[in-house]
Amino acid sequence: MQKIGFDNDLYIRRQSQAIQERIARFGNKLYLEFGGKLFDDLHASRVLPGFKPDAKIGLLQQFRDQAEILFCINAGDIGNGKYRADLGITYDMDLLRLMDQLRRMGLYVSAVVITQYKGQPAADAFRKMLEMRGERAYLHYPIQGYPMDVDLVVSDEGYGKNDFVETTRPLVVVTAPGPCSGKLATCLSQLYHEYKRGVQAGYAKFETFPVWNLPLKHPVNLAYEAATADLKDVNMIDPFHLEAYGITTVNYNRDIEAFPVLRRILMKITGSDSIYHSPTDMGVNMAGYGIFDDEAVREAAKQEIIRRYYRAKVDYAKGRTDEETVQKTEMVMKSLDLSPEDRRVVRPALERAEQTGCPAFAIELPDGSVVTGRGAGIMNPDASAVLNAVKRLAGIADDIYLLSHIILEPIVRLKKDVLGIAEPVLSLDEVLLALSICAATNPVAELAVKKLTDLRNCQAHASYMLSQSNEVMLSRLGLQYTCEDSYPNKDLYYV
Repeated sequence: MQKIGFDNDLYIRRQSQAIQERIARFGNKLYLEFGGKLFDDLHASRVLPGFKPDAKIGLLQQFRDQAEILFCINAGDIGNGKYRADLGITYDMDLLRLMDQLRRMGLYVSAVVITQYKGQPAADAFRKMLEMRGERAYLHYPIQGYPMDVDLVVSDEGYGKNDFVETTRPLVVVTAPGPCSGKLATCLSQLYHEYKRGVQAGYAKFETFPVWNLPLKHPVNLAYEAATADLKDVNMIDPFHLEAYGITTVNYNRDIEAFPVLRRILMKITGSDSIYHSPTDMGVNMAGYGIFDDEAVREAAKQEIIRRYYRAKVDYAKGRTDEETVQKTEMVMKSLDLSPEDRRVVRPALERAEQTGCPAFAIELPDGSVVTGRGAGIMNPDASAVLNAVKRLAGIADDIYLLSHIILEPIVRLKKDVLGIAEPVLSLDEVLLALSICAATNPVAELAVKKLTDLRNCQAHASYMLSQSNEVMLSRLGLQYTCEDSYPNKDLYYV
């Protein structure tokens, strides 16, 4: 069982207070750039055990009557069909999903800004769809020489060309379905228009990582480097903060490199040179104050670094990233004297695969025991392992079958005879549906279904490369999985 090392309630209180103070500092109008994921911030929950994946939503609900939410999406990402690997949906669809979820929680989503708009047909279609549904959609354009040509950027030919979003609440949260969506530029563009209208609004950034008041080489901060290896992010001591205050804090290279230009832009917009003296000043991040067991947090972060190493290797094998990204994650791992086999589920999966000559999947249960499944039968190895895991959790004997052939055989016939699938092996989602059907008449199967929730946050490893559909289902179960970077067979089509 993983040790808890983070106080989520204390964090929410400290973070809420800090945001409230920042709103008051800027005359009751703050544009807050929200980094990371609003929902399911699984990275934070893994490296800060005790951090709730939806902590940011809990935070926003503290400001329900003060806040409105502004979404950004890059027009190029709409056209390119950029998607979230963990959910298997495109950024534009994820944006709509997030808007729906936030509104169901009583939060006010006011508008969508399509950034870097250059007349892309896909962006036009997306905007039209939003407007047909009664949503407000605005366009922001590329600015020549951005951000270095500050005089042009902060002018009617720069930010002035962008649509202005009329906002009505003291806190405007600017967020997006993914990185590089134009959140900062949207905040600054809004600031420009606000000041043109005589409103002295402010800007701040809410980014959980790196944690500014942890040491530079703390595993939590190194886990952030591993997570953003594809972006070439590097944690650094904030030299501006050190010079201004004599205090050592941690930030990352892009914010530090951009700060001189960003400060000039803010000075030109506001007419003041005393708003911020460092990138750390701009941040509103109380995560470091929520840590009460540093050793537990360190161990959790080390495990995340190994997971990121495996993810980078798989992405490289699939052509999604470069070799440098793999090398960077490996370097971070070795800097803490870690190896892949420090992840306890790796060796059982590989040994089972070697013993059987078949792909294998291993799951570490909350009590520390490990169960495995192999891919030699009617179902995938991950499906087999999940069934074995819930049987162990429920105290069901190994020789008892959970799934009835009366249920399984029609599914196999459908896949083979109707859908034309030559080798109709059952996937995890199909096996779970079959289990739920069996549970309607079989009390033992019903007990197994109830134990599926106990798999949340359990560790898992596959001796083969997981498909996208595998990953989506494992994520929904809450398993923290990794896999090798080799395909389970020679087929080119693998979904």
